[in-house]
Amino acid sequence: MSFLKVEALARRYASSCPAVFENIHFGIERGEFVCILGHSGCGKTTILNVLAGLDEASGGHVFMDGREVRGPSLDRGVVFQSHALMPWMSTLANVEFGVRSRWPDWSREQVAAHATKYLEMVGLGHALHKKPAELSGGMKQRVGIARAFAIEPKMLLLDEPFGALDALTRGTIQDELLGIVQATQQTVFMITHDVDEAILLADKILLMSNGPQAKIAEIVEVTMPRSRTRASIHHDPQYYRIRNHLVVFLVERSKLYAGDAVEGHDPKHPPIVRPGLDAEDADTSNPIAA
Repeated sequence: MSFLKVEALARRYASSCPAVFENIHFGIERGEFVCILGHSGCGKTTILNVLAGLDEASGGHVFMDGREVRGPSLDRGVVFQSHALMPWMSTLANVEFGVRSRWPDWSREQVAAHATKYLEMVGLGHALHKKPAELSGGMKQRVGIARAFAIEPKMLLLDEPFGALDALTRGTIQDELLGIVQATQQTVFMITHDVDEAILLADKILLMSNGPQAKIAEIVEVTMPRSRTRASIHHDPQYYRIRNHLVVFLVERSKLYAGDAVEGHDPKHPPIVRPGLDAEDADTSNPIAA
């Protein structure tokens, strides 16, 4: 069984309205980085909130590490679109707050050392005692990322954390995130609208159809070497094949899966596709592991 297992998840806000999404099935292995792509309104953030225990599904189940998700837990760290920092606290104190919640018996020195370690990992060792008002947007988001990693969750949930940042800052933080994830072997589920970001960061990309009644249409495996970087990714021929596949899905194919069941598509076993491989080597028939 996968580390995270989502079974038949559905969400509707009124019985008279169609579901935002329904019959959502997917799994995430321990240490895997998974991105979800889809148009606005297909329920990506709602799925993340259900995984975080911040929202309740109308149907279906979520299991993590063999236990059903029921409510929030420090086993799941969340980074939202906004940094959500406490403005009266310093950078260090914001991260210490989470650390203290996780390990209430730790001494003040232990908490400070642990929080400092993760702030240094995101390049903020020089800003430990600054207040959020003294930080740039990118620095604030780094604090949020450090706070989420510092509680050492079993799973990290990211809701478009870089969406409001300029391209240069976003790229720098993407590189930092990659480094931390590889160092900690963190399991990550991330929402993004950025195709290039998904290819850079993810091991798998879940493609959602348009809502209402959205579903997982395909699971794209990023078959490029895991050591890829922003500087090198464009030199790999697989990058263009994967990118073209994602763009064509979002522009042309995502609407084909909307509404009632699509002939030949089993939402319980969304097809796994590997567009980065040469056509003769690609295997698009394997269903997701049960």
